[in-house]
Amino acid sequence: MAYWLMKSEPDAYSIDDLERDGTEPWDGIRNYQARNMMRDDMRMGDKVFFYHSSCKEPAVVGIAQVASGPYPDPTQFDKRSRYFDEKSNGDDPRWILVDIAFIRKTKRPITLKELKVHPALIDFRLNKRGNRLSIFPVDEDHWNVVIDLE
Repeated sequence: MAYWLMKSEPDAYSIDDLERDGTEPWDGIRNYQARNMMRDDMRMGDKVFFYHSSCKEPAVVGIAQVASGPYPDPTQFDKRSRYFDEKSNGDDPRWILVDIAFIRKTKRPITLKELKVHPALIDFRLNKRGNRLSIFPVDEDHWNVVIDLE
């Protein structure tokens, strides 16, 4: 099993939305590196930190899991979608997604401020300057440190 962090802006899709929906396609990713991780590296059952970003207090707010194998993101074909990609086609889709399923909310939000000052998380990818990816792997040691912060 692998571990991941997936960012979402809470006003676009929050942990409360995932709790309500149960399972959700992680659509709209338009970064090749993030797409490749979903396509090539994520496996059903992998654990995910659900992270609220671009908000008043960015934080890890929940635990989810990868609930499907990779498949084409249907929004790339929908001309009404803001994620429509005219260069993508059904025979060779450009954008891939996985479904994620709600497991639980964290006992409390584990804030970015807290993560940045924790000595065991000094090399946690979220804390590195310039890290803009919405999806990235989390090593098991970092996963366990964050879980222990709950």
